[in-house]
Amino acid sequence: MLELAIGIILGCCALGAGIAMIAGIGPGIGEGNAVAKACEAIGRQPESKGAVTSTMIMGCAVAETTGIYALVIAIMLIFVAPSSFVDLLVKNSPVK
Repeated sequence: MLELAIGIILGCCALGAGIAMIAGIGPGIGEGNAVAKACEAIGRQPESKGAVTSTMIMGCAVAETTGIYALVIAIMLIFVAPSSFVDLLVKNSPVK
């Protein structure tokens, strides 16, 4: 019974890590749109290249933080959470 609970914990942590990495899709789409619009703006007004580029880079950096947070959560779910949950389960299990 304890092995089944450990298997469920490990499976749920892996599933949660996969779901967390879906958040990496958003920054990719957002940054692609930002770069496309920046290229359009520079194409229309080449003299505004410096302002548009710096604003675009700042926006891309802010958008990328979402993907980085998702990666950190996924890594924690894969490497940290299973051992913590299994230790907690074994410690509080009535079956020894």
